[in-house]
This record gives sequence, C-alpha cells and structure tokens, in this order.
Amino acid sequence: QVQLVESGGGLVQPGGSLRLSCATSGTIFSIADMGWYRQAPGKQREYVARITSRLFTNYADSVKGRFTISKNAKNTVYLQMNSLKPEDTAVYYCMYEGNGNQYWGQGTQVTVSS
Repeated sequence: QVQLVESGGGLVQPGGSLRLSCATSGTIFSIADMGWYRQAPGKQREYVARITSRLFTNYADSVKGRFTISKNAKNTVYLQMNSLKPEDTAVYYCMYEGNGNQYWGQGTQVTVSS
C-alpha cells in the first residue's frame, strides 16, 4: 500500500503562485511514476503533469510553461504553479503509479480568485 498526503493548496490571486507538495509513505517501488491531476466543479478529473522514476516530465498543454513538477529523494513530489489563472481553480490530486497499481491522495483545494 502507498499513502499520499497533499498540502500547499489555498486561495491566490490571478497571476500568483502556489507550491503543492505530496508526501509518500508505505511500500515504495523502485520504478514508479508520480503525477498531479485536478478536478474542477462539475468537470471530470483531468491530467496536469507527470514525473517518471528517471525524472522525465510531461505536462498538459494548459499548464505547460507555467507549472513545474519535481521530486526529491524521499519521493515527495512538488508542483510549482506560477501565473495562476481562475481556470486553474480545482481540487488537485497526487497520483502514484507503481507495480501496475495506481494510488491517489485525498486532494488539496486551489482557488484562484481576486
């Protein structure tokens, strides 16, 4: 089992920045991808960014150039979000994919509003 705990969400004005964190515990696999997804009210959950065990990264077009995903040696994953827009408002979920299984955190709310 893998446990994921997100933090760092909050209220920010348009153009502002936030940094989300996702702490990992439990059974950690040597080869695993981690990523961030988000779900806005009334919409389906959508992909945001992914980082592989070899630190390759990939982003949704909607956040490319504004968001940066990274990971430290303790498998804590970060999402640095800059130039935030109202349409970035959503609950952000951390995802861990290893050994053929996916695990999810409970989410952290990000609200972009003036």
